[in-house]
Amino acid sequence: MSNTFPGPGEDKYFEDYEAGRVYELGSIRVELGEVIDFATRYDPQYFHIDEIRAKESIYGGIIASGWHTASMMMRVFADSFLSDVSSQGSPGLDELRWYHPVRPGGTLFVRAVVLEARLSKSKPELGVMRTRTEVHNQNHELVLSSTAANFIRRRPAGKT
Repeated sequence: MSNTFPGPGEDKYFEDYEAGRVYELGSIRVELGEVIDFATRYDPQYFHIDEIRAKESIYGGIIASGWHTASMMMRVFADSFLSDVSSQGSPGLDELRWYHPVRPGGTLFVRAVVLEARLSKSKPELGVMRTRTEVHNQNHELVLSSTAANFIRRRPAGKT
């Protein structure tokens, strides 16, 4: 296992993911227009789409839908952690939690911890990786965590 992890856009294979290692993946800015657009389409609760009514809510203003927060996390995860040459999808999440509201104008920072990396018993060309992903805001508060499995293609013979 190398001490370096391939960067965004670089090829990554199962062998590049080390169990127990923490990967700082990058950040994404939370934009008001995107919060409202996402919620209008997928989660049209007033505290996500109506600035006036949201001020009267328990949140005191517009907050991002938790599903939007998960989508922003997935964007950073896909861009910085997964690889088009090896990612083979996921059988699902074991856990998804929201801890603090996410507000427009904030920045989210994404971190992944590989909990387990094992070879597939039924598909020898694949590994199975379980990852805990954490999202913190600009105040270092944990706003989201998830635990998921991913199928990752093993490095082909002759590729370093």
